[in-house]
Amino acid sequence: MIAFVSIAAAMVVAALVWVLVPLLRGPRARGVMGEASNVAVLRDQLGELDNDVANGIVSREQYEQSRRELEQRVLEESKAAPGSAGSSVPSSAAAWTAAIVGGALPIAAVVLYFALGSPQAFAPGSMAAAAGSGAGDAQHDMSPQKVAEMAASLAAKLEKDPGNAEGWATLAHTYYSLQRFPEAVGAYERAVKLLPDNADLLADYADALGAANNSLDGKPTELIERALKADPMQWKALALAGTVAFNRKDYAQAVTYWERLKGTLPPESEMAKSIGGSIAEARQLGGITATAVAPAPAPAAPSAAPMAAAAPAAAAATSAAATAAPGAGIGGTITLSPALAKSAAPEDTVFIVARASEGPRFPLAIVRKQVKDLPYKFTLDDSMAMSPEMKMSNFADLVVVARVSKSGNATPQSGDFEGTSKPVKMGASGLNVVIDSTRP
Repeated sequence: MIAFVSIAAAMVVAALVWVLVPLLRGPRARGVMGEASNVAVLRDQLGELDNDVANGIVSREQYEQSRRELEQRVLEESKAAPGSAGSSVPSSAAAWTAAIVGGALPIAAVVLYFALGSPQAFAPGSMAAAAGSGAGDAQHDMSPQKVAEMAASLAAKLEKDPGNAEGWATLAHTYYSLQRFPEAVGAYERAVKLLPDNADLLADYADALGAANNSLDGKPTELIERALKADPMQWKALALAGTVAFNRKDYAQAVTYWERLKGTLPPESEMAKSIGGSIAEARQLGGITATAVAPAPAPAAPSAAPMAAAAPAAAAATSAAATAAPGAGIGGTITLSPALAKSAAPEDTVFIVARASEGPRFPLAIVRKQVKDLPYKFTLDDSMAMSPEMKMSNFADLVVVARVSKSGNATPQSGDFEGTSKPVKMGASGLNVVIDSTRP
């Protein structure tokens, strides 16, 4: 603000000097300037006359006569005007003009700035708000609304280029992340028609269709089988195939699929630990004795696409509940209301999920327990993320959802018991999430 005022004042002063100095010179000053100019002209004419006589253009008599005339004119021009000799004081009219211009010009500049400029921009509150707005824009450049706009733009382009398989796949993944499952299904269908033997696309298509239908039965299962036929080690297809088997209580088949998947993962990874817990549960429910399973060759790095309809093997995270370092996660206690506890069996599955308060509802971290473990002290952090792009720390506000599932399905079902926390920040602790409602 100070710099702006200083520069503006300097510009006004420069304008005043430019206008007022000539007005304040006075008649004598202006007369001297005029006389000097006239004398210079007459001297030039005398020089030209000397050249003419030297070149024989004029006679000597003509030269003498013209010279006397020029000298007389020089003498006359050198005399000061009557009544102005020695005077440098401006006339009263000039003085009044200078006073009016000197006072009016700065006032006019200020009035015009307040009328046409933006003086409010220099208010501290406005500048802070502008700075905060800019920082907020940078921080939320990829808001759900922005992602939705990008999806709409891509969809419009694909209508003009329907043979772009990669474009359809990208659009499908984007719709999935926005939880717009029916639209994701449509985009996956277009992509699979162009690439019918792509195992990754087939598995993602099955996942999205399962989320849209709230079930993996029917066509999703057919797509999973097609994916495994194209690539027997496709990671998501193995996870979903295990889910299908687990849901129909074919625990032995579920263990087979999940063991194959686990053999492709680093033993200490969170996903490997999660799948190990699901395998142990399937063996317990099916009365299956643990047997060694030969590790399968490691496939290409798994896609980072989310998996909302994933099985306990793919969606559940490690059950370790060590207290997180400050700011590293969210911690608290899950309890089941006495009214619902009467309708829950001790072996019913409990999913404890962290997700963004606004935007994609994809689970960012998951712990899987059973009703008999309640009340349960939980910790959710970035180490439980299903993909590097979808971490709890990437979102400003989070909620914790606890759900009791009789089917053990990671996809919410009608009749499940649920409880949801208020929005919190990373590092929150001491949350008390009560499972006290039933999904319609």
